[in-house]
Amino acid sequence: MRLARIAHPDGVAFASLDGDVDGGSATVHEIAEHPFGTPNHTGRSWPYDEVRLLAPILPTKIIAVGKNYAEHAAELDSEVPETPVIFMKPNTSVTGPGAPIKLPASSTRVDFEGELAVVIGQPIRNVPASKAPAAIRGYTIANDVTARDQQRADGQWTRAKGYDSFCPLGPWIETDADPADLEIRTDVDGEIKQDSHTAKMVHTVPELVQFVSHVMTLLPGDVILTGTPEGVGPITEGQSVSITVGGIGTLTNPVQAA
Repeated sequence: MRLARIAHPDGVAFASLDGDVDGGSATVHEIAEHPFGTPNHTGRSWPYDEVRLLAPILPTKIIAVGKNYAEHAAELDSEVPETPVIFMKPNTSVTGPGAPIKLPASSTRVDFEGELAVVIGQPIRNVPASKAPAAIRGYTIANDVTARDQQRADGQWTRAKGYDSFCPLGPWIETDADPADLEIRTDVDGEIKQDSHTAKMVHTVPELVQFVSHVMTLLPGDVILTGTPEGVGPITEGQSVSITVGGIGTLTNPVQAA
């Protein structure tokens, strides 16, 4: 099932999608209240081209994982960590499909980082990896946008990762994806920059859910960014970044000056 958050003619709502989005025959079906558990549809529907996709979820918190692909750690001249390295992005950094990534004037280099994102489906604490899949609502795509110069200068990552618009999410949540071996690809203006598979993660999705949930309580809608493969690089005003994850879809955002 594909779960989205949409702006429709009467307001904003969660919705499920069916049909062929690329072929123009998709339909969105409004969900009452929230998308967790068994969705309760209101009976209202719209053609896909009559609504606008928003970020599929507004999490209470975003927990990101650094250096979770060995090749990416190497391109940063860093060692692969024995345990996950986690950091947080504010929920004000979230933006949706088609919304601009805004480059802050204080940074001289802003990078894209295409990632698989995990959406939590229920309150959890101290969950073992074996039970993690049952706690996941689904998967979406993220761009962990980073002011690379500030990351290097600060020695910690909050400022570099925390600007408004630095966490594009979308285009929807796919509830049936298997995260074990999904293709993940990023292109900038049509040129492929990242091309890898989630099978290359150092720490798997269940292991990440276990690790994070032993640090903090995770709530429905919270998002874990699972790390980026090698190939990260700078983006500049006027460019367009597209991240595709097999079995989910494509997240595209233009780049603008703030």
